[in-house]
Amino acid sequence: MRLTREEKEMLEGKYGYPVQKSMEILVGLGECYDAERMIPVASAHLLDSLSIGKAGALFNEEMADKGGKFVTFTDANPLSIEPYSWEDLGFSEGSVREQMAIIHNYTRMGLFLSNTCTPYLVGHYPRPGEHIAWSESSAVIFANSVLGARTNREGGFSSLAAALTGRVPEYGYHLDRNRYGDLEILVTANLKDIHDYGALGYFTGKVAKDKVPVLIGIPPSVSQDELKHLGAAEAASGSVALYHVVGVTPEAPTREAAFGPKKARDWETFELGEKELRETKELLSKATTRETDLVVFGCPHASIGEIKEIAQLLLGKKLNSGVELWISTSWIVKSYAEKMGHMDIIEAAGARILCETCPSAMPWGFLKGRGHKVAATNSAKLAFYLTGGQHDLSMHYGSTERCVEAATSGVWK
Repeated sequence: MRLTREEKEMLEGKYGYPVQKSMEILVGLGECYDAERMIPVASAHLLDSLSIGKAGALFNEEMADKGGKFVTFTDANPLSIEPYSWEDLGFSEGSVREQMAIIHNYTRMGLFLSNTCTPYLVGHYPRPGEHIAWSESSAVIFANSVLGARTNREGGFSSLAAALTGRVPEYGYHLDRNRYGDLEILVTANLKDIHDYGALGYFTGKVAKDKVPVLIGIPPSVSQDELKHLGAAEAASGSVALYHVVGVTPEAPTREAAFGPKKARDWETFELGEKELRETKELLSKATTRETDLVVFGCPHASIGEIKEIAQLLLGKKLNSGVELWISTSWIVKSYAEKMGHMDIIEAAGARILCETCPSAMPWGFLKGRGHKVAATNSAKLAFYLTGGQHDLSMHYGSTERCVEAATSGVWK
């Protein structure tokens, strides 16, 4: 790689051990991907849940102990615990100590404590074309696709290294040639709400894998929340980090612009019609019993618009005995909900807003340890992640209205 004089000095240790170690990581990453140079980044978004493991936690501690400081604006993802009501929810003291140690070390280096997977909803809003270093799949795909910023799917170590140096190697989605579409998705189904867009995303991720899909047929009236759920599902069922919606997203004013120099013979075309939409929803809704004991919203973290809709559906109602309803969001959006009166309605119904965490990030076995067996959600990403693996819940997948009805009746209708 061609390094500037300053970057060479970073690598040689002139700016201290944390910068030197970080530059070693970034140079190694760049060499793996044949990057020619480093480029500056405007911001970083880090992983700070227990999923970084002991190795990640020890590395962060070492960087903080040796004086590491973030040189670009840096915030982080949701935690594995709810920091404001962890005892009431039943998180172990050990998990809380581990989580708070991670946060403490990040804070020593200059972290902005947003603790959300939707940083763009709380002011971390990169400009089109701006290079950034973000981790967390749903944040990455939203930044690339909807905002038009440029980032790869950074891991825990590389995003931390970028925050400490203000650099990333120039490869992948930082380059124009890698941002053009690779396949086409014709959307002929009638998409009505968030869970329809999540199903489209799940379908798209399955066929696209790690390619760049171009979606045609989505109306210009599509909302930011619908695009958020579309991308989150694509990144969960596949490893999509960038998609284009013709006539909607900034790099796809036309089909021709989305595909760039490529010709029709260079890509495959898939269709999502009513049949494919129905079959995809069935894949995500595998519960064999109608009973439901947990309803979860906010994956990715809920916007104030989503919270308002849930509050309106809960107005004057009560949760069924034995059912919990959680809405995950950031503390900033929760403060909006409090000021606007939505939280009063939600709490009067027996539901709760969880801050700075997400069920998919919670410790292994936590949900089952609380007695949860069958959950319902309007998030395709969450339906995918809570089925099997560390949580192993049976899932119902459907609209926001249908999920609220399940919470108040106790059964999936």
